[in-house]
Amino acid sequence: MTNSMVASWRRFQKYKPLIHELVGRDLKVKYRRSFLGYIWSILNPLLMMLLQSIIFSYMFRSNIPNFPLYLICGNTLFTFFNEATNMGMNSVIQNAALIKKVYIPKFIFPLSRVVSCFVTMSFSLAAIIVVMIVTKSPFYWTLLLCWLPLVFLFMFSCGLALLLSALTVYFRDMQHLYGVLTLGWSYATPLFYPIEALPDSIIPLMKLNPMYHYINLFRNLVMYGNIPGPNTWFANIASAVVSLALGLWAFRKMQKNFILYI
Repeated sequence: MTNSMVASWRRFQKYKPLIHELVGRDLKVKYRRSFLGYIWSILNPLLMMLLQSIIFSYMFRSNIPNFPLYLICGNTLFTFFNEATNMGMNSVIQNAALIKKVYIPKFIFPLSRVVSCFVTMSFSLAAIIVVMIVTKSPFYWTLLLCWLPLVFLFMFSCGLALLLSALTVYFRDMQHLYGVLTLGWSYATPLFYPIEALPDSIIPLMKLNPMYHYINLFRNLVMYGNIPGPNTWFANIASAVVSLALGLWAFRKMQKNFILYI
């Protein structure tokens, strides 16, 4: 797997201009004919946070301090993960015509989709700053480290997008099954509730969820000014590296017959 990652990195460097063009295309298509354009990257998380804050504050009566900030931190990361893996999953199929005409390393397509989603999420981080200012949240120095869980999540999403895109070429039902999986995954991630609200017997299972660790690390750095212990960092790094290595390995194994199925 290590050799696979090194080879992929070298090819990534060689085709970096192409990735740049694909990312630019994705962003232009996403905001085509939109009056506000990239501003929606900030408005969307703010509006979702406002709506969910109103609903969940009354439904669950949660005692979470600064619930709007808690909510937008979790939603921003999970929305990126959801969009990146869904777009990456269909990327090979959607570029079938180009793949049949010229030689291009196929892993570039899911990777470019994840990168474009990461750029969109970067704009969305401004919404978190807006919420911090409005709610008069303290700005801890640990905010400077918030890019670390984002990088780990990016790696994790790349690996899963590679795996899903390869599987979808052979099994088109993945497009429908994954939608159900991500819905369940969102409920199994503490986006709008604290993990302490769960039964003690469920909490160990929750901690097997990589998204819990990415969001937990991000919230600790942004909201509480804490640097979590080594277990949290290990969970973030290990899940990111394993996902990326597994995704690259599976994609390289399965891409040989893509041309017969796309």
